[in-house]
Amino acid sequence: MQSLPPLRALLFDFDGLIVDTEWPIYEAWRKTFQDHGHPLSLETFNQCIGTDFEIWSPKIHLEELTGATIDWPSLDEARQDSINKNLVGAPSMPGIPEAVEAGKECGLKLGVVSSSSHNWVDGWLARIALLEKFDLTVCRGDAPRIKPAPDLYLEAARQLEVEPATCLVVEDSVNGIKAAKAASMPNVAIPNRVTGCCNFSIADRILGSAHELAALLAELDPEG
Repeated sequence: MQSLPPLRALLFDFDGLIVDTEWPIYEAWRKTFQDHGHPLSLETFNQCIGTDFEIWSPKIHLEELTGATIDWPSLDEARQDSINKNLVGAPSMPGIPEAVEAGKECGLKLGVVSSSSHNWVDGWLARIALLEKFDLTVCRGDAPRIKPAPDLYLEAARQLEVEPATCLVVEDSVNGIKAAKAASMPNVAIPNRVTGCCNFSIADRILGSAHELAALLAELDPEG
């Protein structure tokens, strides 16, 4: 990440980066697969992390494995109840509040860019008292395509009135990093317990946690 232009914005993914929503979702799907006699590896599940089930559908995959049509309505409610139960009281990920404050201290515009819905993202940000810290949230429906396409990140840059090359993206998924790269935005990956098995070699830099982000911002000497 050499010869960066002065940074103007810091853009965070949401799921798995700001709140650990991805592990309870994976665990719920893993149990569904297990109940039908099949494993669900993290490597396989990561195909839909950062994007949606149109890229890779666990429902279609399980039906292909079993060779049978599954009565999903009878399973969906129980699976969602399990996810909701395991997310009750979930805090922000370690280092995220500090990273947000570091971005503000650097004079950067702050945004959250997610393939999830506004209802999900904004609701969670309000719950963990971070919503008002951000200048905007850009979510599913705000641009034609979700990640790994660049549309959501480009829309965030447009709304913030900054050039894409001046936006530092922080992601936890390979699909998210692909979106940042396609938007020509510098990026860092912070893998979590779901995405840690992935190859992040395409990322500009890999961090161990959000705690390292404040030091990185100081190193990059953002404008302001």
